[in-house]
Amino acid sequence: MSIKDTAKKLKREVPAVFIALKRKDTPVIAKLFAGITVGYALSPIDFIPDFIPVLGYLDDVILLPLLVALTVKLIPNAIWEQSKLEAEGLWADGKPKRWYYSIPIIFVWLLIIWLLVKAIWL
Repeated sequence: MSIKDTAKKLKREVPAVFIALKRKDTPVIAKLFAGITVGYALSPIDFIPDFIPVLGYLDDVILLPLLVALTVKLIPNAIWEQSKLEAEGLWADGKPKRWYYSIPIIFVWLLIIWLLVKAIWL
């Protein structure tokens, strides 16, 4: 499967993961991973910034598909199929722009910076 095909598949699956996240019958662990996946997919801040050569784009090519695949495995098949049907064309005009989806990524970076500062100064 080419990168272009993978990107198209992700464009269809991330909205379905979002729909599954909102459903009451989705298991809690699946909701946790769905929240992480959707937050990362919509976050304007990447875990590894894109300006870092090669690694900046690898997180989008590797990390996001892994998060989606793990989340899909945790969602029961019946719920996943219904979510995919409901998600058809949900984000046809592009992904939503929400600043608060970047909060988990900002938190992770602040934690990393705090740990580095603590390691250097102590």
